Amino acid sequence: MKVGNREIRIENVVASGALNNPVDLGAVVKAFPHVEYRPEIFPGLAFRLKKPKTCTLIFYSGRMVCTGAKSEREARKAILKVTKELKNGGIIITGKPEITIHNVVASGSLGGSIDLEELCERAHVGGNLMYEPEQFPGAMFRMDNPKVVFLIFSTGKIVCVGAKKEKEIYEGVENLRRRLEELGVLYKEMP
Repeated sequence: MKVGNREIRIENVVASGALNNPVDLGAVVKAFPHVEYRPEIFPGLAFRLKKPKTCTLIFYSGRMVCTGAKSEREARKAILKVTKELKNGGIIITGKPEITIHNVVASGSLGGSIDLEELCERAHVGGNLMYEPEQFPGAMFRMDNPKVVFLIFSTGKIVCVGAKKEKEIYEGVENLRRRLEELGVLYKEMP
């Protein structure tokens, strides 16, 4: 999505689904030979969908974890689709899953370069901002409102994690851009 001159893209949405009953993973393997299940290595069964392109881990307890979705809507759709396919495959499922979004991850660009050294000096490093260029080329900024974490690179590229809703990503990016401009450390690209 384009926000002003900033390009922001949702990379991954992690969601969980809770079923009201245990799931017979052995029966799932028999009904769906394409699933991946190696209980001696990992207790979850991997159920992949092509559309939406996601992977949902299913556990005996009835808990599910879906990764790979590109939106909240897509994550919900994937969990509901997996549940429907399980039912259609003869697996006993009672009711609809209770779905919770846990993490929205996005990447993008602020449309200009950032002087990270100057940012640290003006923002008084510590607490919410960490920058150790000898260890990692980006600064890590923990934002309080919305509660998200940014990786900020000198190129103006950013990664945002920890959002529970997509709107928190866009709100966070706008707050970050505004703060960097106020500090005078965001240098806009010339058109």
